[in-house]
Amino acid sequence: MTGPTLRKQVVITNPQGLHMRPATAFALLAGKFQSDVRVYNEDRCANGKSVLELFTLVALPGAELTLEVSGPDAGDALAALAEVINRPVEEPAEPPPAPGI
Repeated sequence: MTGPTLRKQVVITNPQGLHMRPATAFALLAGKFQSDVRVYNEDRCANGKSVLELFTLVALPGAELTLEVSGPDAGDALAALAEVINRPVEEPAEPPPAPGI
């Protein structure tokens, strides 16, 4: 893959850490870019386009992650991914109670 390799440090501020919803949002966004996306937490590395690999990072609140993006759209990808990693993810609305309950 041609293009620059860019890195940025981010700290997980979500009180639940990098759990299912934010990891899924991150991986889906990463998949929209041509660039390769790697996420590092200490000595662990994950493909940023894989939700399952992101879970292996065990990124708890306060963890400092390194985002590494390389490819033709690395600048745009890094900016978007750094912004989305701690963005609150909408919780699903509670379903209405069943009639008669």
